Amino acid sequence: MGRVGSSCDNALAESVWQGLKRETMHGKLFLTMRRARLEIFQWLTYYNARRRHSALSYLSPIEFERQHHKTAELSLAA
Repeated sequence: MGRVGSSCDNALAESVWQGLKRETMHGKLFLTMRRARLEIFQWLTYYNARRRHSALSYLSPIEFERQHHKTAELSLAA
C-alpha cells in the first residue's frame, strides 16, 4: 500500500489491475468462483515472478534478482 492521495502510487496500482483485467478476465465467464480465484491467483503468481517489466529493463523479477545477486557477489569478490 502506498500513501493516501499519492497519484504515482495510484497509477502503479491501476496498471496492475488493468493488466489483470485485460490478460485474465476480459471476455471470460467463469463457471465457478473457485475457477475465477484460481485463474487470478495464477496470473498474480506469473506477474510477480515471470512477467517481464519495463521498470526492470524488460527482465522478469526472478531474472532481475538473479542478475542483482550475481553483481553483488562479483563486487564482494573484487
